[in-house]
Amino acid sequence: MTEVSDREPPRRRVPGPAKPARSAGAQRRPGPGARPARRPTRPRPMPTGRIRLGSPRPRLRMVGLALTLVLAVFVVRLLQVQGVDASTYAAKAEKNRYVGYTLAAERGGITDRNGVALAASVDAYDITADPTLFSREQLKIDDGPEQAAALLAPILGQEPEKIVRKLRPANKNLRYTLLASRQTPQVWKQIKDLKSALATKAESDKSTANVLAGVLSVASSKRVYPNGDLAAGILGWVNADGKGGGGIEQQLNKQLSGKDGEIRYAQSGGRQVPTVGSTETPAVPGSDVELTIDRDIQWAAQSAITKQVEESRADRGYVIVQDTRTGEILAMANSPGFDPNDLSAASSANMGNAAVQDAFEPGSTAKIMSMAAVLEEGVATPGTHVIVPNRLHRGDRLFKDDIDHDTWFLTLNGVLAKSSNIGTILATGQLGKTQREANKVLYSYLRKFGLGSYTGLGFPGETPGILATPDKWSTSQQYTIPFGQGLSLNAMQAASIYSTIANGGVRVEPTLVRGTEGPDGKFTEAPKPKKTRVISAKTAKSLAQMLESVVDDREGTGTKARIPGYRVAGKTGTANRVDPATGKYRGYTSSFAGFAPADKPRVTVYCAIQNATQGNYFGGQICGPIYKKVMEFALKTLQVPPTGAKAAKLPVAFN
Repeated sequence: MTEVSDREPPRRRVPGPAKPARSAGAQRRPGPGARPARRPTRPRPMPTGRIRLGSPRPRLRMVGLALTLVLAVFVVRLLQVQGVDASTYAAKAEKNRYVGYTLAAERGGITDRNGVALAASVDAYDITADPTLFSREQLKIDDGPEQAAALLAPILGQEPEKIVRKLRPANKNLRYTLLASRQTPQVWKQIKDLKSALATKAESDKSTANVLAGVLSVASSKRVYPNGDLAAGILGWVNADGKGGGGIEQQLNKQLSGKDGEIRYAQSGGRQVPTVGSTETPAVPGSDVELTIDRDIQWAAQSAITKQVEESRADRGYVIVQDTRTGEILAMANSPGFDPNDLSAASSANMGNAAVQDAFEPGSTAKIMSMAAVLEEGVATPGTHVIVPNRLHRGDRLFKDDIDHDTWFLTLNGVLAKSSNIGTILATGQLGKTQREANKVLYSYLRKFGLGSYTGLGFPGETPGILATPDKWSTSQQYTIPFGQGLSLNAMQAASIYSTIANGGVRVEPTLVRGTEGPDGKFTEAPKPKKTRVISAKTAKSLAQMLESVVDDREGTGTKARIPGYRVAGKTGTANRVDPATGKYRGYTSSFAGFAPADKPRVTVYCAIQNATQGNYFGGQICGPIYKKVMEFALKTLQVPPTGAKAAKLPVAFN
């Protein structure tokens, strides 16, 4: 049972009304007997394990300053690039973006007087490459240049190492290199076909690289000489740079070369960007040059001299054919020669034009100038008597003729016909009261005939010969010069002497060029050659008749030069030859010079052979037949008929 408590339950405290809050600043007033109030307590210090943060403002200032400096650097650099160096960088960008190639001008052709091609330019290609396209980055292989060189070498005919050096240049940024110049279209087709085959293989097999992708071509031209070695000494050749290296090719290189053009286009990865325009400056073709020579006469002269040089085992020989009226050279042949199509097989000693570059003592062919001086000065006539002893003592020497003989009783005409050295010395001695005066008179005529001066051709390497002034003639020279020893000339000068006599005593400077035809088709004639009267027409006619006796008279030395039906004037020559290697006399210079028809001259032919070592070496014997063969051919080619007049038949001797 539950026990009930009789205690009164506790009373609940009912909260009374709230007391007003005491202000923070109010102080409780102490009552009577109350204790004084306690002082407020200070806050406890923070525990020592916590970090107190510093002020961030210094750090922010430093970061801001650094950013300002960096920004200032960028601004300055930007101003430099955009303002100061803008043009420089633009140029560099332009250079890297655009590729330029030279468009080679087509070289003008060279023809003979009848328009027959002697030198021409045909289509060809320069094989080029972009070395940057052979790098590992492009081909993904290390030996790209070596693989490409192995494929190109047999086609281009070069050593692989040479090609590798071009495909892997020291300058890693080089975008253009020339592998081979002036290759035939067939060569480029071989490379192009091989390049296409490699491209096809590379597409099907991703692990294969097209090592010829960077090989390109530029249209060019190649110089060819359709007649081989014919007239090579006149024409010259074109070197690897496309410039004339000798002959007319060098002399008229500026006219023949024309003016190169240029093409520029935008590229990317070695390929042209078709959407970006290109600029092109067209090339201006060179002018065509027409020479005075006749190809057929040149062939006849070259064939004849080549055969005789081989048979005589001579060092060399030359033949010149000249139009006596105009001075135009119809042929200028040298042997041995060279083929300008294959310079690798040519001897450097044979690559010039010896007919104008060799200086030699002419011998008796020069006696015609001594006779011209004697006749022109009026000290003798063709019929003047000259007593010629077997020996003649003059100065420090004893002179003789080429053969021993009893005393000859000759006319001046006979002295020339029999080519007497002694008779010539005696005749020229009459040119002055003293030998010194006679020397001066003879020298003046030698100069008028062109000795000691350039011919006027302007040909590369031409020699003016050697002719000392009379005051420098030695004791022996003053007697040897009248018969052609002690002075020197070239073959063109020798031919010009006889053309002067054939032209009535007027010397016409020889010419090789008739004119040029420009790209516009306009033909420009060459300047007219200079003309100079050397001797009177009367003297020239007398000399022509005297030269006939050399060929026509049975006692003359030039009987092998006779041409049936024609009157022929000519002179033989056999001179001691100065060996160019030692500077001493060794061997002989054999020569023959003359013109036809003698009474109405049209053509001059001069032939000389140096150091014949087999068979006869006399000029009349080995050069006379060449003169005849070439002269006959030239007269027929030019359709020059015989005059039909009878020869003068001047007397050779007197009783």
